Amino acid sequence: MLLHSRTKDRPAHLGVFALEALPHDPSVLAAESARPPAAATPVPASSDGLSSIAQQYLEIFAQSIDADADAAAAKAPVPDDLERRAADVKGLAYFLDAAHVGICAVPDSARLDGAQTDDHRNAIVLLIAHGRIPEQSNLAYAWTAHTRAAVGDMRAAEIAAVVAGHVRHMGWNARCHIAGHSSVDMQRLAVLSGIALRSGDTVISPFLGADHSFAVVTTDYELERDVPLGRNAERHARGLRHWWGTHGAQSGRERNRRARRQSHLSHYPMEQVRRVSRPTTLILGDEVPRVPKRAAFFERALQGDLGAKAQKERGNFSFKHPTSQSLFRAIRSLVPFQDGPVAEADTSRYQDPEANAAAIKSLSYFLGADLTGICEIPRYAWFSHKEDGRPIEMYHRYAVVMLIDQGFDTMEGASGDDWISGTQSMRGYLRGAEIAGVMAAQLRSLGFPSRSQTNADSDVLHIPLILWAGLGELSRIGELVLNPFVGPRFKSVVLTTDMPLAVDEPINFGLQYFCNNCRKCARECPCDAISWGNSVMFNGYEMWKLDVERCTRYRLTNSRGAACGRCMKTCPLNKVVDADGPLITRIANWLGIHAFWLKPLLVPVAAWLDDFIGNGKRNPAKKWWFDHEIVNGAAVTPRATNERDIDPSRNLDPAKQKIAYYHADAMPPPDLPGPVKLDRKAALAARDVVETPDQALTRVARGEPRPAHYVPASPVGAEDVESERVESPYLQ
Repeated sequence: MLLHSRTKDRPAHLGVFALEALPHDPSVLAAESARPPAAATPVPASSDGLSSIAQQYLEIFAQSIDADADAAAAKAPVPDDLERRAADVKGLAYFLDAAHVGICAVPDSARLDGAQTDDHRNAIVLLIAHGRIPEQSNLAYAWTAHTRAAVGDMRAAEIAAVVAGHVRHMGWNARCHIAGHSSVDMQRLAVLSGIALRSGDTVISPFLGADHSFAVVTTDYELERDVPLGRNAERHARGLRHWWGTHGAQSGRERNRRARRQSHLSHYPMEQVRRVSRPTTLILGDEVPRVPKRAAFFERALQGDLGAKAQKERGNFSFKHPTSQSLFRAIRSLVPFQDGPVAEADTSRYQDPEANAAAIKSLSYFLGADLTGICEIPRYAWFSHKEDGRPIEMYHRYAVVMLIDQGFDTMEGASGDDWISGTQSMRGYLRGAEIAGVMAAQLRSLGFPSRSQTNADSDVLHIPLILWAGLGELSRIGELVLNPFVGPRFKSVVLTTDMPLAVDEPINFGLQYFCNNCRKCARECPCDAISWGNSVMFNGYEMWKLDVERCTRYRLTNSRGAACGRCMKTCPLNKVVDADGPLITRIANWLGIHAFWLKPLLVPVAAWLDDFIGNGKRNPAKKWWFDHEIVNGAAVTPRATNERDIDPSRNLDPAKQKIAYYHADAMPPPDLPGPVKLDRKAALAARDVVETPDQALTRVARGEPRPAHYVPASPVGAEDVESERVESPYLQ
């Protein structure tokens, strides 16, 4: 389609495969139910490196299998409409990247012979596609060739754990059934729920064949049930309609396009983007200070620097929806596994940096990353001190930087600062922590020191690493990078390591010109935290300086939603660029990357057209979730919900905006637990010492020293810091 994607009107809870367009046969219910009960099939422990690691992570998620005691004391207000309930659960599973989701009753014959029974009569059945094995010439082939099932089972366990937690936080009981921990016949339930069919002794997906894993969530939560597929469904799934993308589903053309790309390349043609020697925004590397974790504004809020209200909400703001609370618990369970002992192994096979880099990228995509780049870690990308004031030594040379798409469909259905906003972030954080954690463990097993650096616990700042790894440019949104294919719609995770790796170069796709001539994110920011004016120098970086205090306060205390991602929602680069996307988007993306000389003509038109066709507005077809808020342990109907669209008529006058600049010299000492009260009046006055990029370059050329406000506070030698410091919610 010209202006809109063919998927625009496809409800999100139907997923990317058009299961609903295949023939269905109710008579299969009786035939499947009449089959004798199956026996439990144990999953043998694996000694293979990656399979063993995947099983370890599966066991982490298995801790939430029997958690009916965690069910909320009161049931959430949900509609009596079972179809709408099913849309919420299916939409969540598809949001988490399940390939197929179906719902069915649990007949007695579907309980494994001799297994412990419960009173759960409904099953949510999940089918997860296996990752793509790298080419045999790729070093990662040996790591992955025999691990598809183990990794698929791990991914299935992750999704099932979150779906079950979501149901429990709404007040119903739910139990996960995953590989090695199931009391039900998952294959039979897959057939009964209409997501798979029997082919001889095998249960297959009509679209994916046998390359998949199953997980099941049984529950007493009543949901609309699906009808089994007809026996000829596989033949229909191979037809021309499905190749073209019937019912707005993902097309066979797009799946084939992805399959043809080499395994170390992402779905997106990043190799076509112009490479440059340095990021497109000025970084005075010798002047950028290393900063302590204590200076991050969410950490300052946690320690009370922003006041009692912000401190209280710091442990709640992004976790106050049933789904985000479930994701939060899963993320927290992975923190202890971010690092570990390094095996004494022969590393002589891994001395080619180019081959190693290709293998690492292939492994990241096999595990589910969306975009991956590699860089050396500059000095200033390391935090100087941990939250408790302990110094951080720079311990690895390379960073493998991965981006996790937050999900275009869900972003389309949201306002950006409603009740799903925090969940979008948490989904990216969980998937990233899982991928980087598994990769770090794999590299340690090969003899290379490695650590995952996640949102929950990171010793490095991600933004400079995303820039140097060639995954984007710094944007008007402030301390946020935009990628040419997914825009700002991602969360990052980093793996640091000493494995020899070939690094990527930064990229230039003309974003600086675009952001200079587009203020849509600033116009739509609900707290006016995004700069309306020009870029400046801040602590050695050129950037459009965000009023980080104002942004943090709004995200923490937003009473009409959970956190905020409004800038991501409304950015014109928040698009899907693939074979199924709008023709105009694909053309504009190509021109933006390849035809720099056209930007003076194209950028004003693109910014205007983005508003004209309604990009940034909510799409009701994509809203799958319930607006719930967890209050006193129970999910309730919120008092209000942000239901914003866009306001193209709003005019911005940079002269009227006041931005607070909390330079390095305004940071609290790294070992002072707090609270250290903010001085906003002084931060507003700090505008007077801000340099433009040209002024900074002129000063450096004259040999003048870095500004005094680039120097952070030194440790004060505070005693008993740990007893006074408030612990991160992820580490409690």
